[in-house]
Amino acid sequence: MNKKKFSLGEFLRGNSVPIMFILICAFCIPISGFSPTYLLNEIITRLGRNAFLILSLLIPIMAGMGLNFGMTLGAMAGEIALILVSDWQIWGIPGVVLAMIISIPFSVALGLLCGKILNMAKGREMVTSYIISYFINGVYQLVVLYMMGPIIPIAHSSIKLPRGYGIRNTVSLLNMRQCLDDLLAIRVSGVKIPVLTLIIIALMCLAIVWFRKTKLGQDMRAVGQDMDVARDAGIQVERTRIISIVISTVLAGFGMIIYLQNMGNLSTYSSHSQIGMFCIAALLVGGASVDKASIGNVFLGVILFHLMFIVAPSAGAKITGDSMIGEYFRVFVSYGVITVALVMYETKKRRAKQSLGRQLEEDQRKGEKA
Repeated sequence: MNKKKFSLGEFLRGNSVPIMFILICAFCIPISGFSPTYLLNEIITRLGRNAFLILSLLIPIMAGMGLNFGMTLGAMAGEIALILVSDWQIWGIPGVVLAMIISIPFSVALGLLCGKILNMAKGREMVTSYIISYFINGVYQLVVLYMMGPIIPIAHSSIKLPRGYGIRNTVSLLNMRQCLDDLLAIRVSGVKIPVLTLIIIALMCLAIVWFRKTKLGQDMRAVGQDMDVARDAGIQVERTRIISIVISTVLAGFGMIIYLQNMGNLSTYSSHSQIGMFCIAALLVGGASVDKASIGNVFLGVILFHLMFIVAPSAGAKITGDSMIGEYFRVFVSYGVITVALVMYETKKRRAKQSLGRQLEEDQRKGEKA
C-alpha cells in the first residue's frame, strides 16, 4: 500500500503542470460556450501549425542543453527566406519548399554561432540562448529594415516601405496560405483534417525516434547525461553540442515556414518575437522538463496549451465581462509555466546533490567503522 501511495505522489508531482491545465480547460470549456466541432477544428489547426516548431526543441534537451530559446534564430531564418520567396512571386507548395531550402544556410550559420557561444557558457545555456536571440533579432531588424532594397535586391514595391527600402510591417502570404493544409485535406463531420501537414509532422516524429538510435543520437544522450564521462568515452562533446543546436535551428526554420503558411501573412518585425516562449511553454505544459522531453509531451502540450488559449478569453469575458482578462491570464500562464519548470528543475538538482552527499557521508562512516 505504501509503495502505491508513494508512486501516486510521484506521479502527481511529476505531472502537476499538465494536471493543472486539464483542470483549467475542464473549467473553462463549458463556460466558453464553444461547440465541440469548433474546438476540435481549432485544436487540429493549431496542432498542424505549431507541432513541428515544438518538435525542434527535443534535440537540444536530449543533448543536455535545456530549453533552446535560441530556436528564434531559426524562425528569423525562415522569415527571411519567405520574404525572398514573396519578392520572387513563387507561391504554393513550390514556394514553401524553396523557402525551406533557402532557410537552411541561414539557419546553419546562426546555429553554428549559437552553438559556439553556448559551449562557452556551459550550465547557463538557457539564459545565454535567450540573450543571443535578442542580439540576433537586432541584426535581423538591420537586415530587413535597411539592407533589403539597397544591398539585397527587392523588386516588388508591394513588400517595400514607401521610402524605397526596408520591408513593410506585414508581408502578405495569401497566395501561399494553407497550401500544405489544403492539398490532401479531408472533412469529417465538419472538422477539417490537414492530412499532408500531419503526415509531415508524423515523419518528423519518426525521424526523431530513428535519430535517437543512431551513433550521433547516442552520443548526444551520453553528453546530456554527463559531459565528463562522455568526454572520457571519446565523444567530442563540444562538437556534438553544436550539432544539436544546428539541427534544432534548421528544424525551427522549417517549422516557422509551416506556421506562417498556415497563418497567411508575415508580421515582419514581430512574428518571431514570442514564438520561442510559446513553444517552450507548450512543451512544458505537456509534462516535459528542462532535462527530459518526449514526443508525447509535444502533442499533449499543444492540445492543452492551445485549448486554454481558445477558451480562456471567452470564459474570462463571460465571468468578468472583460475579454482582456483571458488574454492577461494566458500570457501570465505562459511565463508562469516556464518559471515553475525552472524552479522545479533547480529544486530537483539540489535534492539530487543533497542525496548524493548524504550517501557519500554514509559510505565514509561505514568505511571508518570497518
